[in-house]
Amino acid sequence: MIAALPMYDRAENRAATDRYWSLIRAGLIARGIDAPQFLRRDDAELMPQWTDPSLLLSQTCGFPFRAKLHGRVQLVGTPDFGVGGCPPGYYRSVLIARRDDPRRTLADFDGAALAYNDAMSQSGWAAPQTHAAKLGLTLRAGVQTGSHAASLAAVATGRADLAALDAVTWSLLAEHDPQAAAVHGIALTDPTPGLPYITAAGRDSAGIFEAIAGAIGQLDATQTSALRLRGIVYIPAETYLAVPTPPAPDALAPEK
Repeated sequence: MIAALPMYDRAENRAATDRYWSLIRAGLIARGIDAPQFLRRDDAELMPQWTDPSLLLSQTCGFPFRAKLHGRVQLVGTPDFGVGGCPPGYYRSVLIARRDDPRRTLADFDGAALAYNDAMSQSGWAAPQTHAAKLGLTLRAGVQTGSHAASLAAVATGRADLAALDAVTWSLLAEHDPQAAAVHGIALTDPTPGLPYITAAGRDSAGIFEAIAGAIGQLDATQTSALRLRGIVYIPAETYLAVPTPPAPDALAPEK
């Protein structure tokens, strides 16, 4: 049986994450739902975890949900991180550039290469591409970094001019990663549904939702602050499926 909270699980908030899981687990067991004692961590690839029939709980991104997981897993609910300018359960991306870059607005970066964590990332690829296209701008595909932290590092060290980080991750990196001091936000994308919790088909998704809601209510202020966590809401699958999907990075690669 798999239980994981992979998206915002960092060394700095690991104690709070473990406390969160222990409270969720207690709520699950109280509802007659068996649950592993410890969270699963450090899977190199998350898609096999998300599609495993033994999945009890994990967190995915809106892009892989609409592209590959819809109909294969159940939505449980979407955590609300209280992201500014967003409805409950929604989030947005922060486009970052180096502080010493003379270009100050997103329009100044028209035609620039965007470092991105993954081609199927809503916050790192899809949201900035959709936002740029709406403004009549083009962001070419730059280096694929593998994570938001690596995208931040790529910009901070000059390997990339621009990157997009989800607002929750940006908040955590701004607090804990020294390289964040070398960059600044230059634009915000429109809000989209946040990263949902999922479970395997056939599981008691309503019971899992209730256990999570109860756990959030038992966290203390220090723990909710460390996790940036405010609550949990239910966002229908149709809302996720309605989010636009931009061209893949290969279609927007810089000309050689």
